[in-house]
Amino acid sequence: MKPALALTLALVLAACASEKPKPAETGAAPAGPTLVATVQGLVAPESVILDTAQDVFFITNINGNPGAKDGNGFISRMKPDGTIDSLHFVMGGRGGVTLNAPKGTAITGDTLWVADLDAVRGFSRLTGAPLATIEFGRRARFLNDMAVGPDGRLYVSEMGVEASDVGQMSPTGLDNVFRIADGHRIESIMTRAKVPMPNGITPHGQGLLIGSFSEPEVREWRADVDTLITVGKASGTVDGIGVLGDGRIVASSWDDSTLAVVGTTPTPLITGVAAPADFGIDHKRHRILIPQLTENQLVIWQLP
Repeated sequence: MKPALALTLALVLAACASEKPKPAETGAAPAGPTLVATVQGLVAPESVILDTAQDVFFITNINGNPGAKDGNGFISRMKPDGTIDSLHFVMGGRGGVTLNAPKGTAITGDTLWVADLDAVRGFSRLTGAPLATIEFGRRARFLNDMAVGPDGRLYVSEMGVEASDVGQMSPTGLDNVFRIADGHRIESIMTRAKVPMPNGITPHGQGLLIGSFSEPEVREWRADVDTLITVGKASGTVDGIGVLGDGRIVASSWDDSTLAVVGTTPTPLITGVAAPADFGIDHKRHRILIPQLTENQLVIWQLP
């Protein structure tokens, strides 16, 4: 190498070595949700809810045909880290408990309410003891999700189907969203004409968000003015529905095994989750807990 060329190369290398590192590129996509736990040992889990007072979760287990009055449904209690500390916290056929195919849940005071085909049943969230039963009679065959509305009353969706022994769904025409008024009086607030096959429901502002198992539209019903508006679309027909801490609405769909942010165009949030049912949101730890009904498990995802 010629002396002049060697000197030039040395000066270039010295300049590169002394150059400050470039700052990281801005505008990069933030990290997405990450899977932190998979909870096994459940049997057709359908719904999960956080009891904020005790800091535990309750998970409903259908344990069989989702439309059968087989008396073997149960509710599990789980710690925040995913440890099941009581698999059969409430068990059908034990201690005077009737529980067939439990699905959606809601909590008022010390009562854990559960939708169970044609009845809403109340249990002590502290001991699991049965406290109340609200029978719907011929008005319901497939009660699904539950929520406490902005008025403090219980609301429950009736999907308008019945399930055969082989799991096939047949329409009944009973599609409805009910409100449970004083004295356990059952009131219809919307029928199939407004929302076909209503499934997931959750409080939102002064109303309720309602998802349909037959279409991707997510609607909001305002109790004070009795209006129903479309707020956006999910990635497919809707099972569970919830609201994140930043106000984004999220819905789960079996169509593409996805939880997506509802909008004019839905945005996938968590993908590859088979049979995502009525998920729960843990605002304290910024997590989403998703029961996978056909997989007999629940997955816990950490939000960024």
